[in-house]
Amino acid sequence: MSELPPCPGCQSPFTYHDGMQLVCPECGHEWVAGESEQADEEAQIRDANGNLLVDGDTVTVIKDLKVKGSSSVVKVGTKVKNIRLVDGDHDIDCKVDGIGPMKLKSMYVKKA
Repeated sequence: MSELPPCPGCQSPFTYHDGMQLVCPECGHEWVAGESEQADEEAQIRDANGNLLVDGDTVTVIKDLKVKGSSSVVKVGTKVKNIRLVDGDHDIDCKVDGIGPMKLKSMYVKKA
């Protein structure tokens, strides 16, 4: 019996081939073998230096950033604690001291 990967949706070990796809009988998830590994690599968010970022990290801003709709500026060297990674163009949700909640691009921060 060949060893098939577990379901990426529910981690069930009871996956089976259905033509070119793999199928999970427990949750009904269908995927192409090897596709989940590529998705995991693409989903990683990295800072300006290429370091991997995770939820809860502390980052430092590496460029003055204008705050849209305000005359405020997030200065170089500002530390932002407890970031949360999200999907989208601005991939970091955080609270900046003195400014409040905002979204940042990972290309303008480095891991502290």
